[in-house]
Amino acid sequence: MRHRSVADLMTPTAVAVQPGTPFKEIARLLDEYGITAVPVVDEDNRPVGVVSEADLLRRHTDKDGPSTAEAMMSSPVVVARPSWTAVEAARLMERHRVKRLPVVDADGRLIGVLSRSDLIQLFLRRDRAIQEEILEDVVTRILGLSPASLHIDVAEGRVTLSGRLPRRGLAPIFVRLCEDVDGVVEVVDRLVYEDEEPGEEKAGEPSRPQGGDRDAGGAGHRPDGEERPEGPDAPARAPVR
Repeated sequence: MRHRSVADLMTPTAVAVQPGTPFKEIARLLDEYGITAVPVVDEDNRPVGVVSEADLLRRHTDKDGPSTAEAMMSSPVVVARPSWTAVEAARLMERHRVKRLPVVDADGRLIGVLSRSDLIQLFLRRDRAIQEEILEDVVTRILGLSPASLHIDVAEGRVTLSGRLPRRGLAPIFVRLCEDVDGVVEVVDRLVYEDEEPGEEKAGEPSRPQGGDRDAGGAGHRPDGEERPEGPDAPARAPVR
């Protein structure tokens, strides 16, 4: 099971500016490329900061000091590595409350940018691709189960598991592995288990009274527990008023 990496999701050949790039040029680039921030790189193409729309608005309001990228940028810059998983990158964004991460190689040079919109692409993954990964990687390769005994239904990222597992203890492992598949939004467990005793009920299911409807006041029994006479010689019962 392979998680999509930052390298899979990032936008390569990122738009970047130099420390001396003026205010209006940065504003033009943000508008032209439809982005909300741009990394600032040094002469070796290593990120030294980021200028965002908020930084431009702040400088425009303050009208104090030089209006270059170096004067407006947020620094030090928070960067990601191409080998990271999408989850690692998302956690870094959340921790630092940023919407975009410059991606750098082993030498610290800029090779791309990962945005929140790039991460959202994971949840737009096709249902068929999710289903195939669960069947091939989770069911067959990791758990070593027969796909013929299970049914995996995927709709809008919602995975419903049904069919039969050899033992109940596999269920939480199965569910957790499915939750880890990229693009899965929710997992619903409707599995049954071969190691259950005959007549054993699943947790949460109401038990049925023994004896069917006869225990509910059927022929031959009265609600107070006394036997009700039956047959042609039985006394007539007074109507209930």
